[in-house]
Amino acid sequence: MEPLSSDEVRYIARLANMRLSDAEVEQYRSQLTSILAHFQSLQQIDTTDVEPTGHATESNTVLREDIAGTALDQEQVLANAPFRSGEFIRVKPVLD
Repeated sequence: MEPLSSDEVRYIARLANMRLSDAEVEQYRSQLTSILAHFQSLQQIDTTDVEPTGHATESNTVLREDIAGTALDQEQVLANAPFRSGEFIRVKPVLD
């Protein structure tokens, strides 16, 4: 497999909303190339007779039955909010 270029790593970082120094670009270039090479080797495995599974082991998740109950009224909900603005729950901004 051909190693990733620095520009490709910067492009991937931009997609992930990351800023990388030149040293980090080189570090990740090597690591990402190695990861992609590993996946390329996995693609060569013949899986034609392997049945698709959702889990590698038997997994039995025990969940309670989903039964609708009585809803809380607006004041009960807002009473539990750490911050509120009128009839709304205030949260910290997630975007600048």
